Amino acid sequence: MNGSIWVLIEDQDGVPSATSLELISAAHNFVEKVSGFAFSTNPTGLSKALEHFGVERLYAVTADQSSLPGVVLSHALAQVLTQGSELPRALLCAQSYTGRDTLARLSVKLDVPVLTNVVNLIEVDDDLRAEHQIFGGEEVASSQFTHPGLRLFGVRAKSFVPKETPSKEVVIENVTVEGIGLSDSAKVVSTHSEERLGPKLDEAAVVVAGGRGLGQAENFLFIEELAKLLNAAPGASRAIVDAGWVPYSYQVGQTGKTVKPNLYIAIGISGATQHMVGMKGSKNIIAVNKDKDAPIFQIADLGVVGDAHKVLPKLIEALKQR
Repeated sequence: MNGSIWVLIEDQDGVPSATSLELISAAHNFVEKVSGFAFSTNPTGLSKALEHFGVERLYAVTADQSSLPGVVLSHALAQVLTQGSELPRALLCAQSYTGRDTLARLSVKLDVPVLTNVVNLIEVDDDLRAEHQIFGGEEVASSQFTHPGLRLFGVRAKSFVPKETPSKEVVIENVTVEGIGLSDSAKVVSTHSEERLGPKLDEAAVVVAGGRGLGQAENFLFIEELAKLLNAAPGASRAIVDAGWVPYSYQVGQTGKTVKPNLYIAIGISGATQHMVGMKGSKNIIAVNKDKDAPIFQIADLGVVGDAHKVLPKLIEALKQR
């Protein structure tokens, strides 16, 4: 495929998000020229982090005022895309808060449609066709644009694998946004970051997740203790998140985080379709459930039919002895 693809880079304190790196690698499957577009307070540091992933150019956006990244990014993208002489074939954005907000606003500004919840991209007749999981991941549907011009894609996390390339310098091109006006009238009055011990859930090599089979909220402490022993991230099913046992940031599944660790340990999780769609891509799955007919056993590499209240303490004790 000729031309270039742009990727929306989400800056996390000078480091590109994991999903941004996945999308850069996905773009390289189709074109040689890949450019990044980021709203960053440290574009130099960000460009250094991108040198190993084959990004040719970084459009670094600054603004005279801003509260929501999507407002600034969509304004800047529309500004560059309408003034530039060479347009990209496609723009890839993560299916994140910032990505969805940017795509929605940009779609209106450019009057072009968006394909969201993309889990794979395929080149067909010199164009990109998107694949989407439906019915809780049981089926895959494909879709493609019928209009000419720019393609906008919202891609789910963990759909591609980030791959490093030979290092090369990234050219930084500054983009200044001014006079956004009423579209930036919403203000963030406060932010809250939940405390986290250990690796991030969607980046961890090992995840230990608990479900309703734990019996009560206090028993989630066993999940956290086991996760600490394994240098893993604790996760949870939607059932116990909705019950208020743990924060939403712990949720794995269709309406939570998608994870693909080397090892996923599901304790007291029956395996609702909505949960399994967020973790069935794990390389190895261990399930512990007292119901031998629980759906989670259908995708587990190792299944333990047993009561979580008995299995967990013994597993923790065995690990401590080692």
